[in-house]
Parts: sequence; C-alpha cells; structure tokens
Amino acid sequence: MSETKTALVTGANKGIGYEIAAGLGALGYRVGVGARDDARRAAAVGKLRAAGADAFGVPLDVTGDRSVTDAAELLEQQAGRLDVLVNNAGISGETGPGWVQDPTTLDLDLVRAVVDTNVLGVIRVTNAMLPLLRRSSSPRIVNVSSAVASLTRQADPDIEIGPVMAAYAPSKTFLNAVTVQYARHFAGTNILINAACPGLVATDFTGFHGPRTPEQGAATAIRLATLPDGGPTGSFVEDDGVISW
Repeated sequence: MSETKTALVTGANKGIGYEIAAGLGALGYRVGVGARDDARRAAAVGKLRAAGADAFGVPLDVTGDRSVTDAAELLEQQAGRLDVLVNNAGISGETGPGWVQDPTTLDLDLVRAVVDTNVLGVIRVTNAMLPLLRRSSSPRIVNVSSAVASLTRQADPDIEIGPVMAAYAPSKTFLNAVTVQYARHFAGTNILINAACPGLVATDFTGFHGPRTPEQGAATAIRLATLPDGGPTGSFVEDDGVISW
C-alpha cells in the first residue's frame, strides 16, 4: 500500500472545502474531491492538479446511501485506505430577509433537509469510511462546524453572533454533539475527531459577506486534519483556540 496519505474532503468543489483540499494537497496528501456536481467536481480536480496537487474526483451526495457507498468503494480502489476525512459539505437552508430563519414560522421540511445534510450526512459518510480509516496508522476526522453552534455564544446577549438561524445553527450544535459522541467512542484509539470553525468567510455560502478568505477559513480544518498522534480529540476550535460549547 502506498505511503502517500489520502484525504477525502466533502463539498470540495468550491469555497472552504476546495481550499482545505488545496491545503492538504500542498502538504503532499492525495486528495479526493467529494462533490455532487460532475462539472464542478471535474473543474476543481483540474485546478488542483494544475497547482501540483495529486487530486481525483469522488462523486458524492452525502444525503444518498448509495452515493456514499459508491464513494467508499471508489476510495478502496484508488487508495486502499483513508487517512483523513473532512466532513465539509453543508447547507444553510432557505432564509428570509436579513438571512433570518424565524423559529416561529419554520418549515419542518427545511429543518429536515438541513439536518439530513449537516448531521445525518456526516454520520453517513463517516461510518461508510471507517473501514478505510481504520487501515491508517493515524486517522483523522474533521467536522466543519460554525461559531453559531456554540450555545454559550448564542445565549450571551453581549456577543454578536449574527441573525437568528433556527435551522442552520441548531444543526451545527447537533453536529458538535455527534462529534463528541464519536470522540468518546474512539477514546484511547488512534482516531482523532474534532470540530472546526472556519469563521465568517466570504464565499457564495455567505453571499460573499465576511472578513475572512476561504484560505483563512480552511486553516483550522487543515491543522486538525494533520494533528500528530496524541493530539486533541472531541474539541471545537477556531483560529484563536477552543470555543465554548
């Protein structure tokens, strides 16, 4: 089996996901670009390869059981193992004026769709990739979260945390809780799993509003993906350190 480490980044065709893939590629990882859209995935792979990265496309819809199973089979064929999984794919769900999701008028179908991608999709992909991750000497799992997941920050009136987002924010809180459960399960093993907050990044996800670049947003996830053995697990971190749950 090749000594080159292999990473899979979901939602890697653009934005933060693309920059995570680019950063890992620059560090010598072979990078699977997970994305639903064939054309965008191919374009991202081409751009990464042009920059010198060893990248390959992975057709992947995190909400589809068959798609996730097929992705795991493709990685088995391409690499035989997986060293890093970055669960980056996510959606905000439809918002109203001011990017608000009003809890009093919230469409439950919207909530289900957001949770299916942001939480169930992470569980679906992680569990499908575990057999490959267990073949790595130092497997790392990174779940891309958000500062809005912090109940401490949400509940503090003196902290500016942005608009009310009654579907998206709780989905990331749920994701953080799931991350902790995985960390507890893998305690004492070589599998490290952590949640990364990229900050407010100017991408199409935010309508290109935000003070941070996608490269800056990718930095914490890349750091967690390349932690040394014995590093932290079950943590929720941003550039400045640990975030209160």
